[in-house]
Amino acid sequence: MIKHPLSRTIRFASLAMVAGVGLAAGAAQAQDKGSVHLAYVEWSSEVASTNVVRAVLEQAGYEVELTSLSAAAMWQSLSTGDADAIVAAWLPTTHADYLERVGDKVVDLGPNLDGTKLGLVVPAYTDVDSIAELDENADTFNGTITGIDPGAGLMGLTEKVVESYEFEEMDLQSGSGATMTAALASAINNEEDIVVTGWTPHWMFARWDLKYLEDPENVYGGAEQINTIARQGLKEDMPEAYAILDAFEWTPEQMGEVMLMNQEEDAEPYENAKQWVEENQDVVEEWLNG
Repeated sequence: MIKHPLSRTIRFASLAMVAGVGLAAGAAQAQDKGSVHLAYVEWSSEVASTNVVRAVLEQAGYEVELTSLSAAAMWQSLSTGDADAIVAAWLPTTHADYLERVGDKVVDLGPNLDGTKLGLVVPAYTDVDSIAELDENADTFNGTITGIDPGAGLMGLTEKVVESYEFEEMDLQSGSGATMTAALASAINNEEDIVVTGWTPHWMFARWDLKYLEDPENVYGGAEQINTIARQGLKEDMPEAYAILDAFEWTPEQMGEVMLMNQEEDAEPYENAKQWVEENQDVVEEWLNG
C-alpha cells in the first residue's frame, strides 16, 4: 500500500480563535484547555464524523486541528503522537493491518458507529449479482473496478479479491472517493454498467438505487464498526477531551444526515457539522456528559 507523505496533509486552522471582543472569553478558555489534533481519511463518512467531533470539542472549549491523511499515514501519526485521536478506524477487517502494527501505541475506545459494510457495488439494474461473475462479464465493465485512494484499507481488501477470485480480465483502478462517485454518477446517468469499491454508510446509497455484489469467498468479511482510537497518554493529558471522545457514538442515520448536507453545492463540512451539533444538542449533551 502507498503511504502518502505527511507533507501532503491538509491542515485546517481552528476557527475558535477568530478575533473579536465577543469571542475573547471563549478563545481564552480554548487556550487554557489546549488543542486537540484529529486525523482522518477523506471518506465522506469520516469527513462528517470528524467535523462533528471537532464542533463538539470546540463547544467544550478546546481548539481543534484537523489533518487529512491516507489511512496508513493516519494510523502512523496516531502511533507517534502527532495526532491525538481518530474517529475513523474501520474494524475488525478494513484497518486490521494498521491496528496490528501500532496496537501497543494506541488506545481503542470502542465503536462510535455500528452497522458498516464493505464490498463491490453496482447499479441495481446491473445483471451481475456476484463477484464470482465479474471476470466472465469483464466487457460489461470495461475490465475495470473503479476504486478509491490507494492507501485505503478497502483497496487492500479489493486487491485480495482480485487474487482470491483469480481475475484475469478485471483490473482495480485507484483514484479517490470523489472520482469514484463521479464515475458512478456518469455511468448511472448514461444507464451504463459500472462496478465500484463501496461502503456503508455512504450518501451514494441515498442518492441512487445500488446493490452490493455477493462475496461467496467472504473476502470483505461481515459487518464492521467504526471505532475511536486515541494516542497513548491522551487520557492523562486531556481527561475531559478523552471522555468526550470516549462517549461519542451515533447511528448511520445521524451520520447520513450530515453526509447528505455535505453533498449540497458549495457545502462546507465544518459549517454543516456546527449546524448539526446546534440542532442536536440533546445528543451532544450525552457526549459532553458521558
